[in-house]
Amino acid sequence: MKRLIIVGMAGALGLSLAGTSAGQAAPAPTGLDAVAVASSTAPSVHWGSCPTGSYDYASYGIQCGTLRVPLDYRHPHGRQITLEVSRRKHDPKAGPSKGIILINPGGPGGSGLIMPYLQQYVPHSVGMRYDWIGFDPRGVGASRPALHCNRELFGTDRPYYVPNRKRTKYWLGITKRYAHDCATSKASRLLPHMTTADNARDMDRIRAALGQSKMSYYGFSWGTYLGAAYAKLFPHRVKRMILDGVVNPNRVWYGANLDQDRAFDRNMDVYWRYLAKHDDSFHLGTDWKTIKTGYYAEVQKLRGHPRAGGRLGPDELGDAMLDAGYYVYDWVDIGNAYSALINKGEGRALFKMYKSSSMGADAENGYAVYDAVQCTDNPWPGWKKTRSDSWRVYQKAPFLTWGNTWYNAPCLHWGVPAQHRLHMSGKRLKHHVLMISETKDAATPFSGALELRKLFPTASLIAGRNGTTHAGSLSGVACVDNKIARYLANGSVPRRVAGNRADVYCPHVPAPQPTSTSTSGRRMLDLRAVLMRAQQSMLR
Repeated sequence: MKRLIIVGMAGALGLSLAGTSAGQAAPAPTGLDAVAVASSTAPSVHWGSCPTGSYDYASYGIQCGTLRVPLDYRHPHGRQITLEVSRRKHDPKAGPSKGIILINPGGPGGSGLIMPYLQQYVPHSVGMRYDWIGFDPRGVGASRPALHCNRELFGTDRPYYVPNRKRTKYWLGITKRYAHDCATSKASRLLPHMTTADNARDMDRIRAALGQSKMSYYGFSWGTYLGAAYAKLFPHRVKRMILDGVVNPNRVWYGANLDQDRAFDRNMDVYWRYLAKHDDSFHLGTDWKTIKTGYYAEVQKLRGHPRAGGRLGPDELGDAMLDAGYYVYDWVDIGNAYSALINKGEGRALFKMYKSSSMGADAENGYAVYDAVQCTDNPWPGWKKTRSDSWRVYQKAPFLTWGNTWYNAPCLHWGVPAQHRLHMSGKRLKHHVLMISETKDAATPFSGALELRKLFPTASLIAGRNGTTHAGSLSGVACVDNKIARYLANGSVPRRVAGNRADVYCPHVPAPQPTSTSTSGRRMLDLRAVLMRAQQSMLR
């Protein structure tokens, strides 16, 4: 999940979804039936220039093309939709081609067109031996139709997340209205066909269109669940598969949010300790518990006296600080901005962080797709259970809980019935799978990696011990990155060991040392920023 940035909308909030909901879709084909459906004759991709947008794709060596795929795989020759696909070709100088490797940055809702640039970050030039294939999943970005529900949704005029009777009425009303807007949007025909399984079938269409009998895959965050779904549906098509930031397939998606609430609260304690350790830079004190108490005091202060021209309230503060629980990369920037708020009453830097990745049409598209996938992958409970669970978790983990609850609340009112969760299994896989996770990952807690390892007998798990970074592979930790290169080179993985544990432990992504300059110009530049934005869409 990412930041909840819903503002008041004109019109009645109590609109019924009756008459706008699509009927219950029949279960989509699985197993051999799915293989037969998705592997039917697919058109080829005609490569050319990429859509205009945030990147000069040509300067990254990336081409783009489009591919038509079925809207509904039960009717493969019926209505078609268009996927935008990207490619960075292998370099013959690095050695013979090893085929294609599809890559997904996470979300659901993240654009993947820039992701082939990851090719060059695999050590020893191994990545250069693959054609790296990115894509905007159905409904995302340059794929058509793109899903938008309410482009006016995002802003800063928001009631406090923690509910009382009035605020509960507001948040339930506004999220119900958003679900209604999705059900009546121009792209509403997508909604019954947005599950992770539908996206996995799209991936197999891409494979077939590129003329490959097998493909490799690299998935981050939600992309790990997408990869697991592909392995479940098309095990004989898998060559190599890397899953980083592993989703627990048995907690999709309601339970996963509760797990996150607890894990982010723990990770913020890690960050408060970091700030206390570096008081000479941040000037917040040397007692982390005092810093933590001060944060919650500031939250209450902002309820009555928002900063940054009235735009930085308690919700915006929490959303801006949330990155510290996801990754270590921006710890210095966040610490400097938070210090300015506490010591000078200056909230502009924090508001800029909030605004930079939380507002605009792209953010709304990502949120719409996030809802469309998660609300239909598996049934959600009603408001009574949601309220009870949220209050129970909030008592011990207040940092994220209610913001996370409201972010997912459109699923309480979604206009399309949910499918049944896929029962993941890797027993039919013939090739090794490489999984990666840090043991204090909050977005996809480590228990998920252990669970998927149990279900995939050919999988090996690398763990970054005590690390809090989500999906941080290829960040320069040699112990991890060299194993990725070895796996992509020859398929070898760490030897699997007995027990419910990782197969090998590595150092975690290190926290930055505070300096007088920003740390945002880090090793992977805008590519890591893309990953971070997409991964934060995952649950929060």
